[in-house]
Amino acid sequence: MNNTRSNLTKWSATSRLFHWISAILLLITWMMMLLYNNLDSKVYIGLHKAFGVSLLFWMIARVINRVFTKAPPPVVMPKWQMLLSQLSHFALYALLIAMPIAGLLMSIYGGRPVDIFGLFQIPVFVTPDRGLARLYNDWHTDIIWPMIIAFTLIHIGAALYHQFVKKDNLIGRIK
Repeated sequence: MNNTRSNLTKWSATSRLFHWISAILLLITWMMMLLYNNLDSKVYIGLHKAFGVSLLFWMIARVINRVFTKAPPPVVMPKWQMLLSQLSHFALYALLIAMPIAGLLMSIYGGRPVDIFGLFQIPVFVTPDRGLARLYNDWHTDIIWPMIIAFTLIHIGAALYHQFVKKDNLIGRIK
């Protein structure tokens, strides 16, 4: 057994829960948009928005958890890899917060309240502005979404590299 593996400790249970629920919420939100684009039903766009806002609140709670939860000791790796890891994680957190904010502002500036699973609505709290609605739509769909895909693929690729090339069981820390 190499030294890296013997020093491996897991993230806290709450951090692991936040990680996997974030991934599931992102996947569900994307699937709702896919269904909306391919089926003739507006129910999916409503669910897309509700899950997106849920992801926003979940990510805020996740950031709070991350601030107050101690990270396990870092896996031994070159400094440049550690820096890229930290930057890519920061980018993912920022993007997963920015994406639903942009979507919410797109709806609100479009004059459309956002229904959250029929429990409550986020009302239109600004003067509708089609130009701003279009701007937030562009950010939501053309800028932030491709960046989320790119950073998610980098994240998964790095995890697989550590698991199957470096064989340091990095994935075991988040299971």
